Amino acid sequence: MAEVEIYTTALCGYCQRAKALLARKGVAYAEYAVDAEPGRLDEMLKRAKGRRTVPQIFIDGKAIGGSDDLQALEAKGHLDTLLGRAP
Repeated sequence: MAEVEIYTTALCGYCQRAKALLARKGVAYAEYAVDAEPGRLDEMLKRAKGRRTVPQIFIDGKAIGGSDDLQALEAKGHLDTLLGRAP
């Protein structure tokens, strides 16, 4: 199974949407709250090449983008492949 990381904030609807999709698929993930954990915002900005919006999602260290990007991968049938699952 792939390693999934997601940078979030507490009141972000898009973050909730992305986490809900991952939960429906039974995917475990590491969550980093950029509004609650000092240093996480700078870490996210560096890893996401300056993208400031949350969520920022990484699968096996690769930047996937945000919630809409995650949803698009799922709609196209590519998310399971990235997660290391058979399509």
